[in-house]
Amino acid sequence: MPKGIYQVPFVGNEPVLSYAPGSAERKELLATYKKMYQEIVEVPQYIGNKIVKSGNKGEIRPPHDHQHIVGYYHKGTQEDVKEAINEALKARKEWADLPWEQRASIFLKAADLIAGPYRARINAATMIGQSKNAFQAEIDSACELIDFLRFNVEFMTQIYADQPISSEGIWNRVEYRPLEGFTFAITPFNFTAISGNLPACMAMMGNVVVWKPSDKQVYSAQVIMEVFKEAGLPDGVINMVLTGGAETAKTCIEHPDFAGLHFTGSTSVFKALWKQIGDNINTHKTYPRIVGETGGKDFVVAHGSSDAKEVATALVRGAFEYQGQKCSAASRAYIAKSIWPAVKDEMKKALDSISVGSPEDFSNFVTAVIDKNSFDKSKGYIERAQASSEAEVVLGGTCDDSVGYFVHPTVIETTNPKYESMVEEIFGPVLTVYVFEDEKWEETLELVDQTSDYALTGAIFAKDRYVLNQGMKALENAAGNFYINDKPTGAVVGQQPFGGARASGTNDKAGSAMNLMRWISVRTIKETFVTPKDYRYPFLGKE
Repeated sequence: MPKGIYQVPFVGNEPVLSYAPGSAERKELLATYKKMYQEIVEVPQYIGNKIVKSGNKGEIRPPHDHQHIVGYYHKGTQEDVKEAINEALKARKEWADLPWEQRASIFLKAADLIAGPYRARINAATMIGQSKNAFQAEIDSACELIDFLRFNVEFMTQIYADQPISSEGIWNRVEYRPLEGFTFAITPFNFTAISGNLPACMAMMGNVVVWKPSDKQVYSAQVIMEVFKEAGLPDGVINMVLTGGAETAKTCIEHPDFAGLHFTGSTSVFKALWKQIGDNINTHKTYPRIVGETGGKDFVVAHGSSDAKEVATALVRGAFEYQGQKCSAASRAYIAKSIWPAVKDEMKKALDSISVGSPEDFSNFVTAVIDKNSFDKSKGYIERAQASSEAEVVLGGTCDDSVGYFVHPTVIETTNPKYESMVEEIFGPVLTVYVFEDEKWEETLELVDQTSDYALTGAIFAKDRYVLNQGMKALENAAGNFYINDKPTGAVVGQQPFGGARASGTNDKAGSAMNLMRWISVRTIKETFVTPKDYRYPFLGKE
């Protein structure tokens, strides 16, 4: 067949639409949202060439209106998981043998479908099922997922192009093979883009996948599968199962052909999965690849030279966008005493202007947390702070679950830098502030570094460049994504590869070639053109 060295289309970040009043995209998204909100969707499993509807249905209820049902998902069994593994393994050889540019074309087409005809649909599904406002849905389910798909194709070509040097008479080359077996993706509720990227990036490199999305994200997961199918993804390459997490992990990990885990979720679950893999290591045909991005207790530390309004804006956006349900969300802040009154005043002005409610109303900055467990957890931290002698709720604190799971943006001020909400991950719109004496800057940096087991994101604010450099050095291990004079959220594919270390994960940097390298196995090939016919080397000759 014809051959060519192909250049993929130029890649750049997908422009973020504004959804400003009167804009065409606002009208389209609102109309799509209203239509989908009144429909009843049924989300099946996708196993091989089958669309599986078990009849054992789970309800899909919007977190901002928990009495309203927008659809159902068909719960699967472990027999479905076993069938998904078998279908993946059946599809493996043909998919792995497919030329890389054919795989690339599928995912480039998927990106264009999301950018075009599916944009309003995937955003609306994310708004309804995950309670994201229009802008948060746009930057996640549209732009970031599009960027993952396009940039991963670019990264794939860069990886394939990396070849060794050759000596005279020898041609050295390397092949980048998919892993031997099947891979397993477990994805979270909070980012549609992550849910699409984890199985897609492994498949792009020639792997076959069993994908288990969160039961809180099934609406937008259905749209992802619709896009992949329309883009031409062959049957069996990505199999979506809607089954119990622990049982599914056990079935996959105990299989001899299990070759890799791509995970985003809680630290405790990831540690348990790692242990399971270790316990089954003698079962596996190869050493499984393990990639995980887990929790965070992300910090903002503000020096006395900082601009109070800039710090306040970063805290409001960084802590309360998407109700703080980002692993990168600002959750603990260390503010110099000299600027804290001004920062608090600016935050109060901002929070007084924030409205809370359904994402259907585009003026709402904050909507609902994902479910009752999340609501109760956030409310518990707020109530304990209100009763504590070491803490005070200085802003917000209102919680109401009568219609939806609404927790208003809340700021706790504590006199104890190891107070529970300064240390523990909350995953809700609760920010805790510790005010430090300006002269204790170096001690505070040490405190920031040592307070949390996590090391995902963090930010430092200062106008003094020596101070910034000092902070960068002191906190070099405290965050895998470090921000200077900016909020600690909003990593962009291709610009800020994302991931953290310590208890925050393996730091394999989604949105970069580093992550894709984990899903390949390299074969080195040495070809000698004129093969020796005598074992004797010149040094063996006699004088």
